[in-house]
Amino acid sequence: MTDDTQASTGHDLIADYLTRLDGSPGVYRMLDRESRVLYVGKAKSLKNRVASYARPQGHSPRISRMIGETASMMFLTTKTETEALLLEQNLIKQLKPKYNVLLRDDKSFPNILVSREHGFPQIKKHRGAKTEKGKYYGPFASAGAVNRTLNQLQRFFLLRDCSDSQFDTRTRPCLQYQIKRCCAPCVGYVTAEDYALLVRDAERFLGGKSTHIQAELAQEMQTASENMEFERAAALRDRIKAMTQVQTAQGINPQSV
Repeated sequence: MTDDTQASTGHDLIADYLTRLDGSPGVYRMLDRESRVLYVGKAKSLKNRVASYARPQGHSPRISRMIGETASMMFLTTKTETEALLLEQNLIKQLKPKYNVLLRDDKSFPNILVSREHGFPQIKKHRGAKTEKGKYYGPFASAGAVNRTLNQLQRFFLLRDCSDSQFDTRTRPCLQYQIKRCCAPCVGYVTAEDYALLVRDAERFLGGKSTHIQAELAQEMQTASENMEFERAAALRDRIKAMTQVQTAQGINPQSV
């Protein structure tokens, strides 16, 4: 949603948006007079983040230049900070804003990697050159946010985070299985086909295409129950519950800002 104000550019214009923002998490875009995107950022609280730009002092020269060029802003609210994080990195990839240049170019920022070096793909944080076979999602500006996202992905999709050598030598499920953050493919508790479906859902989530995942899981749970596959139905129920608790179905809040 775009919102034009009467102010021209800079701090006063940004301050004018504060009256229409609340504490929701989301993603914001700063645009110049030609409606070119200068910067894409995410915030746990949009109101608090925008308030920091409205202050006339305390900014680095780079941020001060960006504020001075800002002629309008756009906002998308999300249900959680994790969702905002994924949306932010997807928009940066698409729009390539000039003030996000460090995040786009610096290989020291972390990515999330779904590694394909093994028949049962591993999910993990990755830095540096992308030499390992697999799908990379990012880069992300915050290592802490990546760690939180990985924790949630493990709760939702039960993918392994152990190394290949650990996987190949295990004879019993590890603690991750006990706390319901892995489906224990290392000891054959899930088939390669079912694990591939979990990987597919995780990649859809990371790619911002996961709007219907919970609905699909609910249908699978119903089918499993009707077929008297009660263990499978219970596992699907637990996954749906975990996703519902943190509300990260990758949907954008339709409420206007």
